[in-house]
Amino acid sequence: MLKVDILEPTDIEKAATVFHRDGFVCVKNTLTAEQLKFAAAGAERVIREQTDADPERKGNRGHHRYSFGYQTQNPEWAMLLDLPTTLPIIEKIWGSPEFFATGAGGDYSLPGAEIQPLHADMGDFINDPWKAVNFQDVPAPFIVINWTTVDFTKENGAIRFIPCTQRSRFAVPSLAEEPTWMRENIVCAPAGTAIIRDVRCWHGGTANTSKQTRPMVSAGYFAPWYHPAEDKHLPRALYNKLSERGKHISRHIVKD
Repeated sequence: MLKVDILEPTDIEKAATVFHRDGFVCVKNTLTAEQLKFAAAGAERVIREQTDADPERKGNRGHHRYSFGYQTQNPEWAMLLDLPTTLPIIEKIWGSPEFFATGAGGDYSLPGAEIQPLHADMGDFINDPWKAVNFQDVPAPFIVINWTTVDFTKENGAIRFIPCTQRSRFAVPSLAEEPTWMRENIVCAPAGTAIIRDVRCWHGGTANTSKQTRPMVSAGYFAPWYHPAEDKHLPRALYNKLSERGKHISRHIVKD
């Protein structure tokens, strides 16, 4: 198991420091008990919908493993974009309030899911013809916050992270090449933990050998300087319920 400090939302400076060092940071108490219950219920509802449509459990990320896909059309996920407990940490990481919400989703694994290869969630977007600069040479372009909606354990397929790989130019090892210590870098965290991560940091799901579904919900943000094309998937009715800050950072994904 990977030993990590789980910080408080008020530990803004430390959270940013750990994020820049390790490529991710864990923070507790970013959701109230009611908000966690609301998010977990939304996840359970969508899991039922998706798995009812997939009786063979083929999954969309390998068998028994699923991405939620965009879920900002649902209030449980729209809520996650606009939390006063997490936005100050994101602002501190980037040193600016002018970042953009990209959407909300997450993933889950069912009992029987196998270990997932290590991977990063984005590839090179710079494409320097001289091969002198690539996407690992810049600060975090894309941050995702994942919230555990159940306790993450070794048995139910908790995520493993390889710290300090967000700017590594080494190739991500295959499952056959992955050393034992990487396979054991599992983040076991209680329900409600926010894992704030640079999507370039190597990570992967582990085998779910339990009888429990392991979901985590998410919200994503682009850096102030990184602005690729975005899908517009946040309904206007939910957008109107956000705070003024939430509306500002979500203005590029609201449906017209």
